[in-house]
This record gives sequence, structure tokens and C-alpha cells, in this order.
Amino acid sequence: MNTSITFAALSLADPLLRAIRDTGYDAPTPIQAQAIPHVLQGKDVLAAAQTGTGKTAGFTLPILHHILTQPRPTQQAGSPRALILTPTRELAAQVEASVRLYSQYTRIRSLVLFGGVNINPQIQALKKPIDIVVATPGRLLDHLGQKTIQLKDVETVVLDEADRMLDMGFIRDIRRILKLIPSQRQTLLFSATFSDEIRDLARNALHDPVEISVAPRNTTSELICQQVVFTEQRHKRELVSHIIRQSGWHQVLVFCRTKHGANRLAEKLSKDGLSAAALHGNKSQAARTRALAGFKSGKIAVLVATDIAARGLDIEQLPYVINFELPQVAEDYVHRIGRTGRAGSEGRAISLVDPSENRLLKAIERLIQRTIEPITIEGFTPLDLPEPPVNRPPARNNPRAKTSTTKRRPRKRTPAAKRSSGTAPINLK
Repeated sequence: MNTSITFAALSLADPLLRAIRDTGYDAPTPIQAQAIPHVLQGKDVLAAAQTGTGKTAGFTLPILHHILTQPRPTQQAGSPRALILTPTRELAAQVEASVRLYSQYTRIRSLVLFGGVNINPQIQALKKPIDIVVATPGRLLDHLGQKTIQLKDVETVVLDEADRMLDMGFIRDIRRILKLIPSQRQTLLFSATFSDEIRDLARNALHDPVEISVAPRNTTSELICQQVVFTEQRHKRELVSHIIRQSGWHQVLVFCRTKHGANRLAEKLSKDGLSAAALHGNKSQAARTRALAGFKSGKIAVLVATDIAARGLDIEQLPYVINFELPQVAEDYVHRIGRTGRAGSEGRAISLVDPSENRLLKAIERLIQRTIEPITIEGFTPLDLPEPPVNRPPARNNPRAKTSTTKRRPRKRTPAAKRSSGTAPINLK
């Protein structure tokens, strides 16, 4: 937290300060302390901020202040003054909930638009004046196509988690939407990382932006204890179950690469007596809402999620993250473990790594510029990672090569339990 400044010192409107006091916060986080003054001044902002840094309030509070202090005498139905784009419906719902929380002592009206639910209630809501719309790109384009919303009055547009929107293939949708918004606007772009694609989007969407960052680029929080366990893929399900049961952990977020893998792992953990649920894009909105609510309340101890589905998950003090499989993109590792170690609390992230994932691990370590601590779990032994195979030409292409039907004697290997891993078993609790 940034204790050298208070929210009152940021000159926010009194109704907003009252709502902030209700939440129990009095000092802004670093991203809020840096972003809010620039947004209040009407500047475009390019911000590097990981999940859990308080970035949502960093743009919602100054937007609400602007609408409060510069009211319009009349406002057309379905024509918002601010538009916030998010990559997933869960994140859209949570951002809009944040807007409602901070605007509770005002008459500001907000609306969330996302797919996977009946569009008709959204159409009815858009027949009334709306100040702020939070939307996913796809559903917003649906409404634009049906002419149930117009963007001619938008003064501020926010691209939240822009890197994720690009990863999900929304770049064309974003560009289409931006073309429909007046060029005389304020644009705020928030991203966990600054890739070349993000820089390119910023050059086209933002005008002379203020660039701010609250953490070293592409790094992870020092409050997160990062560890890796080398094992085989076929042992991972048993290992996850062992870790959680032996440690007595609750509120564990486990990442899988695929929806099918998430389902299988959740079923396995449930059979082992753990309260577990899967969270991914194939689940209905009702099922996803139930899973998230159960996880937040503690009724569900383990949530097994894919990367995209978990982006809407917001728990203030999530203690544990397990990477059942490493992500194919190193930056996603930063997103994943950024779910823990928030707001000054310590977190723990354990990655289970099969020998075939060694290259992914090396890419992650290069990105975060640190070596992740290898550990062993009692009852399981890490494997020595093999050297990559040497590519040799097939024998049939070599006229001098001798052919033989004799099977090569397998090289004698030291039993896994006796191989030295360089680490000692640790206490999980």
C-alpha cells in the first residue's frame, strides 16, 4: 500500500470518498496513486499493472468523479459517457460491481453487457439513460449491430486487461469499436505486460499517453513463494491431491491448459474427498457463478480453472495457486500466480513440471528473471530432466550403417528414490 497519500488528498468527490470509507480503505494502492491524478486531468494512460494491484479502482474512481462533477443536462437512452471493455464476462461483472460499489451514494447508472445470457433484458435496460457501460467486445458488437446502443457520447474508454483481449483474438473487434467512438476522447489501457502487440495497439488508440508501471516489467510479486516440483504427467493428479490433502489447504486455485483436463482433475479430486469444481468456458453462466460463489465462500476448497475462465476471478487474499500444467505462453504464468500474494499478503505458487515442459519452465524463468526453487514432496521423487535427443540421420540413409535385429540392452538406471535431486522434502503446512 502507498501510505504517503490518502484518497482524500486525491480530490475525489465526497460521495466517492464516503463509499471508499465504507470499504475500509483509506490509502490508495500504488497503481491508484499514480493513475487517478492523470485520469482526473483528462490524460490518456498506458498502465502496466498485474491482477490484484487495485487497478479497477484506479480507473473507475476518476471516471465516476468526472461524471459527477461535469453532469450533462440531458442524456439520450442507450448512449453512455464511459465504456469499459474487458476480456471475459466474469471480469465484466466484477468491474461493473466495483462501479456500483463506488457510486452507491450517487445517481450514476451503470450496466454490464456480456454473452452467454439472454440479450433481451440488456436491450430493455439500454432503453434508459446509462452513464457507464462495462462490456465484453463480442456482446457489445451484438448490441451495436442491433442498434440498441450508440457510442457517440463516449468521453472515456477503458481497455482493461488489454493483453488478454489480444490473446483471445479480440484485436479486430476492439479496433471496430474504437472507430465508432469520437476521436476526441480519453483512452485508458491497462495490461499486465507490455508486449509488442500492446505497444502497437497503444500507438493507434492512445494520444500522447502517460505511461505508468507499479512493478518491474514482466515480473512476479516478491510476496509469492514460487516453487517447482519435477514429476511425470501421469503422476500429477495423484500429486495434486496429495499436496492439498496433506497440507490441509483451502482456497486452492489449480490451473489446467484444457477444459477437458480441468473436468478430469476436478472429478479426481472430488473422488478423493476434496470439494472441487471446474471453471471453464463450456460451463453455463449459472454453473460458473455457483462455482465462483462457492469458492469465495469456502464451500469449494479447490477450483480447477483454465486461463481464460480464471481471469474473472477476484479474491482479495487467495493463498495458494498450483500449476497442474505450465502455460504455453510465459506471460500467462505471471497472470496465473498473480492471483495470490495480493495487498501485502503472502502467497504460494507450486508448478508441477513434466520433463516435456522443461522448455516452458526455462522460458518462464527468463521472463521473470529468476530461477524457481525446485522442491520435493514427501512420497514423490523428482525426475532428472533428460537432455534433448540428438537428431541423427536414419540408418537406412547411410550405406555403411549396419542393420541388426538385436535389441539394445537398456541402460541401467538408478532407482528414482535414490537419485539426488539437490533438494530435500519440505513441510507443506
